[in-house]
Amino acid sequence: MPCIKPFDLCGCVPRLYTEAVKSRILAAKLGLLALCAAASAFGQSASAEQVGELCSAPSVDAKPFVEARLAFWQQQLQLSEWNISVLLTRRSDLKAKTLGGIRWDKGKKTAVIAVMDASDYRLSCNEMLADMEFTVVHELIHLELASLPKSEASRSNEEHAVNRIAEALLGLRQTQ
Repeated sequence: MPCIKPFDLCGCVPRLYTEAVKSRILAAKLGLLALCAAASAFGQSASAEQVGELCSAPSVDAKPFVEARLAFWQQQLQLSEWNISVLLTRRSDLKAKTLGGIRWDKGKKTAVIAVMDASDYRLSCNEMLADMEFTVVHELIHLELASLPKSEASRSNEEHAVNRIAEALLGLRQTQ
């Protein structure tokens, strides 16, 4: 009879355990392959030319930029089935210590992302647009995680993880 116990020390390879591990390794490899393939598309992000044109204008109308970034990242994160809009919002209308937020209806698959309005930023135009894009990505990741259980105790950990994921995604784009 073949050895099928996961921690059998008889020297034989546990078949069921090995198959489960092989399945997980294959899934991880496929996931990594998909991530690498998706990374090549990140080069299609906002060009320095587009940002330069926007920042050279007398006043910055960031709405078209933010909407274009939303469309790009919504596609990259495979959230196309959602109807997502963006709303430039005054800092006083956002929660304290935030630069944006998201509200969604899972049943209707609709969401509204609030991004701090350009008039409230105290950064250079380039830095402001980068921060607005970061906010869009950050909030889309929250939407992706919407089905996970949440508690007030896990909120800080979730924010930290979402920030790290958003930084990684935006970093992939910059290495292209």
